[in-house]
Amino acid sequence: MSDADKSDTNEAPNPFLPSPDDMQHWTSVIGRAQQMMLEFALGQANEGNASAAALFDPAKWIDNPATQLWSAQSSRMWDQGVAFWTSLASIGQPIAPGAPTADTRDRRFADPDWTANPVFAMIRQTYGLLAEQMLATTRQLDGPDPAARAKMEFAAKAMADAMAPTNLALTNPEVIKRAVETRGESLLKGLKHMLTDLSRGQLSHVDPDAFEVGVNIATTPGKVIHETDLYQLIQYTPTTKEVFAVPLVIFPPWINRFYILDLNPAKSFVAWAVDQGLSVFMVSWKSADASMSEITWDDYVAAQVDAIDTVRDLLGVPAVHSIGYCVAGTTLAATLAMLAARGEADKVQSVTFFTAQVDFEQAGDLKMFVDDSYLALLQQLSAPGFLDGRYMAATFNSLRGRDLIWNYVVSNYLLGNDYPPFDLLYWNGDTTNLPAKWHRQYLVDLYRDNRLVIPNSLSVMGTPIDLKKIRTPAFIQAGREDHIAPLPSVWRLMDHLSGPKTFLLAGSGHIAGVVNPPAAGKYQYWTGDSGAATLDEFIAGAAETKGSWWPHWIDWVATQDDAKITAKGARIPGKGARKATEDAPGRYVKQR
Repeated sequence: MSDADKSDTNEAPNPFLPSPDDMQHWTSVIGRAQQMMLEFALGQANEGNASAAALFDPAKWIDNPATQLWSAQSSRMWDQGVAFWTSLASIGQPIAPGAPTADTRDRRFADPDWTANPVFAMIRQTYGLLAEQMLATTRQLDGPDPAARAKMEFAAKAMADAMAPTNLALTNPEVIKRAVETRGESLLKGLKHMLTDLSRGQLSHVDPDAFEVGVNIATTPGKVIHETDLYQLIQYTPTTKEVFAVPLVIFPPWINRFYILDLNPAKSFVAWAVDQGLSVFMVSWKSADASMSEITWDDYVAAQVDAIDTVRDLLGVPAVHSIGYCVAGTTLAATLAMLAARGEADKVQSVTFFTAQVDFEQAGDLKMFVDDSYLALLQQLSAPGFLDGRYMAATFNSLRGRDLIWNYVVSNYLLGNDYPPFDLLYWNGDTTNLPAKWHRQYLVDLYRDNRLVIPNSLSVMGTPIDLKKIRTPAFIQAGREDHIAPLPSVWRLMDHLSGPKTFLLAGSGHIAGVVNPPAAGKYQYWTGDSGAATLDEFIAGAAETKGSWWPHWIDWVATQDDAKITAKGARIPGKGARKATEDAPGRYVKQR
């Protein structure tokens, strides 16, 4: 037989099946996987985590209500699947590869085999039909009020994302081929990632050991110059000979670590602002523990006032510029309303809101997490007096489950990919605990009952507040694709403040829309008539500018007060009346 004849008889290896020569290696992989799971179970049991150990006790599975529910639902789904295929066969319209029902732009189905391979093409199209039918049925139901319908649609989308065939190893061609290519090592690596996450109680988006706060993230030079039981105040070292006479105090959200604004020198808003000649002070909130169970909104407002007064006294200035990011911006609005009611509004020269809300009527999907059942669950989870930040992270991830949950389940667990060394993802996973009493108060009074926009409905530190009394010049930034603080909701600030207002719409979302340094040359922003009566009117007349909006903002700050002084004395951290207690970023941001 000629070589040509031999080549004709040899079939190409099947990318979905291991070769006989690899079977011994697969046996080794299975053995190592079993050992890994056994060691994990024993480790959990030794730590006293009986519930985790029970996962590996078959005798406990049947008694578990969640398992029984899963079993019942699986049975129903199987029955429905049989009925679907039976009806499809009776119609006599086989599904052909190359004509997928699902959106061809869906990144989950980028692998060519989802279209070229008849088996996976059929799986994809079946999923597309089922998902579309489930969503359509939800939207067509009669009776539910808008809030109930929104919850049902959100749940349907979440279920559709969860049941995608890409999330299962046996129905994902990319996963199968990777496993065959690596002789099972990719699955073993993914199992290790999954067990590590189970131990941490949190889905990892990035290698948790890739960054160290104060070493390769949050590195802008500065000193902690003031501390309370709730926050540390960081003063950053000037890099210019002259600085603006009016300093800047930044209030980050206490649901996250402050260094989203100080990721690394190339991305750091803090470092950039210092280089523009601003004397920058940053509040670093303490992650809640049991000692903070009685903390309320008044305490956070009092902390903001304390930070403002501390900076004013230290530098001998009458007023400060201020920035409030997200929920800290909400609280900053309440702080300004209180100061206005007390005749102390002149303590703040200007206010900038980063993706902040005060009117929660159009607050988006997060409003679904404020009903009685969810609040009851929060009360149980917050029994120690604080809410573990991992629960809040899971809530935010669920708002974009396809991107922030299932994408990483596939990449980390099924494909066994290495974690990306991405500082933003590291920050996103660096969770912060929340005081239980205040967290519930925030959800009920603001998100659910929307009381902040009702004049004198709420009191802060004994003072009834009315946002209409705020006449401080305001710069309001919103993200076009923000799913945490939706654009229409942020725009409402324009309706409730009485002073001069400047509105700016940034490209991207809640984080990238804010953290967009000029050197990156990314995204864009829109400016227009801040006197527009509606958001639509503003957008219709807005002009687009490519790149970062930060230079536009610093120009606005200069129009408020452009006086400069020499950067010396108290402008240098630790050289004034407030002595430095430790280097930035301080110890509060490192507490878990």
